[in-house]
Amino acid sequence: MADTLHFLPAKMGRAGEDVALQLEAAIIDGRILPGQSLPSERDLQAEFKTGRGVIREAMRALQQKGLIEIRKGAKGGAFVKQVEVAKASESLALFLKQQNVDPDYLVEFRESMDRTITILAVARGDGKEKRKLEKEALKLAALIEEDVPDMERLVEMDRNLNIRLAQMSGNPIFEWLMRAVQLGFSSHDHALYEDPEYRRETVANWLETTRQIAADEPMKALSSIGRHYILLRNRLAEKGGDVSVEKAGDVPRANG
Repeated sequence: MADTLHFLPAKMGRAGEDVALQLEAAIIDGRILPGQSLPSERDLQAEFKTGRGVIREAMRALQQKGLIEIRKGAKGGAFVKQVEVAKASESLALFLKQQNVDPDYLVEFRESMDRTITILAVARGDGKEKRKLEKEALKLAALIEEDVPDMERLVEMDRNLNIRLAQMSGNPIFEWLMRAVQLGFSSHDHALYEDPEYRRETVANWLETTRQIAADEPMKALSSIGRHYILLRNRLAEKGGDVSVEKAGDVPRANG
């Protein structure tokens, strides 16, 4: 509990940073749990053997990191926040956008991650999850048969398929990263749906990939993943990028 915590006196010269780091460690280690309050400002001054200004500097640093929230009133104080997955993914997505990442680097990273996720999904996903993934791909296929496909819905369904596949890996870190990548760079996937031929190839490839996952065929599923990234690289190259591999007409058609 927060009232049984013990800390070292703050280091001279960088007292605010040292106090913040010690409190952060207590939060990360679980010695102060989400929803619990930190000791009072006066108690922290006594514990760290420092002044009010140093404690307030540390509180601002922790608040900026999203680790605590300051509540006012009779029952106020500094309380540990539960870091939400959605907010963490949004923050990472925003960071990636601001870096102006070269599309080639992103495609390389995504393909590497997708290959690992696919292998884990085949090994760890249960039959129900695999059938559900395939059904969602069939819904995507049905949508592109409409006279005027809803592009926004197409991209959203594609995004959800990627996230569902990441969830099947059984590793939450892959899901968090996938959400961040999807939020940060959905425009790259959108490019595949803008062109009718690429749209057809992309959806056929999704069908083939989900069928091979459902059939517990990891190598065939990986082959489909490879075809997807040939499509993506060539589409981005056509739109002005530098990630082409071969002509789009040379891409093997998925058995959709």
